[in-house]
Amino acid sequence: MESDVIVVGGGVIGLATALTLAERGLRVRLWSRDDVTATTSAVAGALWWPYRVEPAADAGDWALVSLRVYEELAADPVRTGVRLVPGVHADTTLGGLGPWARRVPGLRQLSPEEVPGPYAVGLAARLPLIDMPVHLAWLRGRFEAAGGVFERRAVTGFEEAATAARVVVDCTGGAARELVPDPALRPVRGQLVLVENPGVEEWFTAADAGSSETTYFFPQPGRLILGGTAEEDDERLAPDPATAAAIVARCARVRPEIAGARVLGHRVGLRPARAGGVRIEAVALPGGGRLVHHYGHGGAGVTVAWGCAERAAELVAGGTPAE
Repeated sequence: MESDVIVVGGGVIGLATALTLAERGLRVRLWSRDDVTATTSAVAGALWWPYRVEPAADAGDWALVSLRVYEELAADPVRTGVRLVPGVHADTTLGGLGPWARRVPGLRQLSPEEVPGPYAVGLAARLPLIDMPVHLAWLRGRFEAAGGVFERRAVTGFEEAATAARVVVDCTGGAARELVPDPALRPVRGQLVLVENPGVEEWFTAADAGSSETTYFFPQPGRLILGGTAEEDDERLAPDPATAAAIVARCARVRPEIAGARVLGHRVGLRPARAGGVRIEAVALPGGGRLVHHYGHGGAGVTVAWGCAERAAELVAGGTPAE
């Protein structure tokens, strides 16, 4: 099959980008080393919220585009994996957020007595909560229904793709550190604990930007996801038992019933963070083609996926590449 575009990378960023391009009428192939449910994206919690992502102004706009998409997808949660769920962001104030926050429906400041656990301030909202294995499989299915072709294929560089399509989109996440190469990329390790849900129906987060520890729980179908960590430059993929115990203990300070919940499993993922923020940039390739870099979303890939996909699609369509 001749292709207009090859997208490299099968996580949420690659899938959203490939789907956006395919639904605009382009012939798109997506090359992914792993099945979509085995990517880093599959490990995510995944609550919509601009978290640890730069540049702040662009990220807010990208996140709002994605929010509108998820609100529509939440009309069919069984198929798409997207639900609108109420919850609380503790240790957060409206005044501490960017202009994007004023455009989030229903986001409100809580009184101290409304904030659960050992926290004095917080925000309440009803936000998209995404069951990532379901959502990623749905994205692949919609991409293929739009005429796209998904291929399991590892790459060691972009030259091979460049010989097969005039435009290549690099959605390789943390792997871009070696493939580009880009030394500004760094892993941020996240560890989760999956437990039987003891009756928790609302999500909760409390994230200290200056700490490697976070506290959150997300009720997903068939499980409650507990988190978490944000350990910079830590590439360990094996779960750490002491870290897991600490995660459960922190969550239990907010909802005591979590302490006795049966553990179902553990997950570890390496968020692809980048000094300088997300890179969405086109560069010229020999022979007149172009390579669109699209990586560095850190822990906010789900949150900004659709807004970033639109920007990448603009570059694919003819935005001026850098020399």
